[in-house]
Amino acid sequence: MTVELWPYLVLIVVGFLPNEIWRALGLVLGRGLDEGSEIVVWVQAIAIAVLAAVIAKITLAPPGALAGIPLALRLAAIACGFVAFLLVRRSVFAGLIVGEAVLIIGGLIFQS
Repeated sequence: MTVELWPYLVLIVVGFLPNEIWRALGLVLGRGLDEGSEIVVWVQAIAIAVLAAVIAKITLAPPGALAGIPLALRLAAIACGFVAFLLVRRSVFAGLIVGEAVLIIGGLIFQS
């Protein structure tokens, strides 16, 4: 194996495989659970809350290059993505694409 491929191998072994083990275990253990049970509803609520917190943190205190984009543009991208999500039959993919497009285009326009 050449030296140039080592970073990718390390990324797969250290970053990808440990996460996939837990995903596979979750699928096996969660197969028989009722979607309306209290524990599943609680886990979904926690997952949504964590996701909302991460989005809020990245929006209000952005890391790296995102810090150079004005707060108003970051909030506009979230709003546009949410509107697209609602208009395209609650499509997460549509919301993601529209939000990213607004962020990228706005970033190119308001480049500092």
